[in-house]
Amino acid sequence: QVQLVESGGGLVQAGGSLRLSCAASGRTFSNYPMGWFRQAPGKEREAVAAISWSGSSTYYADSVKGRFTISRDNAKNTVYLEMNSLQPEDTAVYYCNTNPPREGFWGQGTQVTVSS
Repeated sequence: QVQLVESGGGLVQAGGSLRLSCAASGRTFSNYPMGWFRQAPGKEREAVAAISWSGSSTYYADSVKGRFTISRDNAKNTVYLEMNSLQPEDTAVYYCNTNPPREGFWGQGTQVTVSS
């Protein structure tokens, strides 16, 4: 089992930046490809970015490509999501999980709110 705790969310103006962190504990974190996901009010949860276990390969949804950067530090058991040029449509609760996600690994998420 892996426990995941997201942090770093907040309220930011359009055009601003935030850096999210996901701290993992439990089973060997570095074995897992990881991803960031988000869920906006009234919408289904969607994948935002993903990273391979080594960090050598990444994926981004078209909506965030060029603005968000996913990275990981296996020594610290942490995954990051650097978010720049934030827009109101980025407002959502952001979660990390393995990629593909495992139902029992969802954490509480961290709220990101972007004001126009």
